[in-house]
Amino acid sequence: MKPYWDELWDELRPYVRYLAAFSLLINLLYLAPAMFSLQVFDRVLSSYSPETLVMLLLGTGTALLLMLSLDMLRSRLQSVVGAMLADRLQPAVVSAVVARAAKARQGAGTESMRDVASLRNLFASSGVNAIFDAPWAPIFVCLIWSFHPLLGMGAAVSSMVMLVLAWLNDRSTRRALERLQQDGRRVSHYIESSLANAEVLQALGMTGNLLARWRDRQDRLAVLQAGSQKSAVFFTSATRFARQSIQIVMMALGAWLVLTQQSSAGIMIATTILLGRALQPVEQLVASWRMLADARAAYLRLRALSVEFDRRPAAVALPCPRGGLLVEGVAFRSPTNQPVLLSVGFALEPGQALAILGPSGAGKSTLARLLTGVWAPVAGTLRLDGADLSAWPREEIGAWMGYVPQDVELFEGTVADNIARLAAPDSLGVVAAAKRANVHELVLALPKGYETEVGEHGMLLSPGQRQRIALARALYGNPRLVVLDEPNSNLDGAGEVALAQAIMRLRAEGVTAVIVTHRPSLIAHVDKILVLDSGRVAQYGAAADVMKAMQRQAQAVADSRAA
Repeated sequence: MKPYWDELWDELRPYVRYLAAFSLLINLLYLAPAMFSLQVFDRVLSSYSPETLVMLLLGTGTALLLMLSLDMLRSRLQSVVGAMLADRLQPAVVSAVVARAAKARQGAGTESMRDVASLRNLFASSGVNAIFDAPWAPIFVCLIWSFHPLLGMGAAVSSMVMLVLAWLNDRSTRRALERLQQDGRRVSHYIESSLANAEVLQALGMTGNLLARWRDRQDRLAVLQAGSQKSAVFFTSATRFARQSIQIVMMALGAWLVLTQQSSAGIMIATTILLGRALQPVEQLVASWRMLADARAAYLRLRALSVEFDRRPAAVALPCPRGGLLVEGVAFRSPTNQPVLLSVGFALEPGQALAILGPSGAGKSTLARLLTGVWAPVAGTLRLDGADLSAWPREEIGAWMGYVPQDVELFEGTVADNIARLAAPDSLGVVAAAKRANVHELVLALPKGYETEVGEHGMLLSPGQRQRIALARALYGNPRLVVLDEPNSNLDGAGEVALAQAIMRLRAEGVTAVIVTHRPSLIAHVDKILVLDSGRVAQYGAAADVMKAMQRQAQAVADSRAA
């Protein structure tokens, strides 16, 4: 299988070739004004032939109209290529970003989407035109050389001066621009992440402290930006000054050749026009350097991200699982390489329920995430009906999986949208899931029922309401394995009863359930209990046996303290 970017460029290459062909024709047609000036000064004025002037005007006008049409077509094609690039990249980038954020427990997706937009905008800019036009500069210089060697040498030196300016611009601004981009992203992310805790900021009067820290970072960023801007302005102005000066010097040289009868006035004017065309792409490159640098950095970041694009070949679709769960020797390490889980194992038959207990930091939530297949263990296997959970395509396993995370957040939209997992809501399926979760009456009591907007992150609902709707989302469709991480942390008494009834109903329907909990109200409705301590299995077995063992241990501890 080809690397992702090779396949993408194979698809775009024909269109890029068309862009190059349009640039070839446009640059050839740019010779028309130079040839017109040459013929007018050297033939029309000397022959006093108005007929020749009219024919030259018609020919040059036709060439310019054709050039205008080709330039418009090239611009349109640039937009099409940019749109195609974005359309191909966006699905893969979003999937990779979601997978990375789920594994890293952080939401870092906007930067990658901005990178896609940077590449798309590049194709709509004059910088791309300059890249296609720049190779024609030597051809214009050679044509000027054919007029007179002195003019050719002057044009060659002028081109070298412009190229040196472009090289110095790259050398002096590249690192500064890259650092500016990095720091700018950090500052933006800092304030965005801090606003997620706006309630704490307001309640504890921390807004002023946050503003002071943000201003400090912003001031440091402003210093870098000012330095980078000065350099960019200097080179842009220097390039424009050099181009104007070069054209004046070349015209003076042409005039001197005319005075010494080594050249003609037509050649002098034609040389000025051709030299301006030869130097224009270099000036455009310098003026567009910031955009080109941003696009280059975006390309490198997306290329690094592309190793995470899911491009597995289509496998044989597995049937709906029965719910048999087998966990063998599972181990997991944190991003800092600290062991979180060590040799965890258990087995559940379809329809059985397991409660995972343990102190904070024991690895309960980590195990829950591993059971969903979002994270992959560093050792061991987790199998659902014999199939590896982490290797099962998410689009397939998602339909058979139900999950309520410890920190519940809903998506912006209606209650029905959230229960339906953002798919087009199936009214019967949404209501059925709500009834399975015993939340149907709660939803009907909302202002607009199932059409009630939940707001960003579900903030228009109470934590308890969010948790119960998240349970309905987990039970939408036909899940065969349901993983609930502290599903009753925000529930009141009625919510606890509804949750217990939902678990009992799942067991009756043959759905396998794994519940991370601390409350005894749910332990009464499970078949087995797994106790974790420092990432290891402390106890595992039938619920009644484990509860008796835990009670004996608690009694032994109480007796030792009393003694």
